[in-house]
Amino acid sequence: MKLKTTILSVFGGTALAMAFLTAPTFAADKTYQVTGPVLEVTDASVTVQKGKEKWQIARDKDTKVTGELKVGAKVTIQYRMTAETIEAKSDGKAADAKAAPAKK
Repeated sequence: MKLKTTILSVFGGTALAMAFLTAPTFAADKTYQVTGPVLEVTDASVTVQKGKEKWQIARDKDTKVTGELKVGAKVTIQYRMTAETIEAKSDGKAADAKAAPAKK
């Protein structure tokens, strides 16, 4: 019985550790899609009409294309959003609070 409990504890701890280690990757795995007629195709992007908006989605040599991708074809594009850079700026409130002397 003790061996069974030990084995379950080891597997449970390993599963918990794996869940925490892989959690940040789940956000990057979220996919979105856009469907509509193709307006333009280049080696670097595909432009699709969605309602009144034009969506230009980047693509590269690793983008999997099924069927004939050409202007006028109706397509559904699966894509991910990933930040390239992030610049955080102060809202000014924290800086003002530090600069102002405390009243007594």
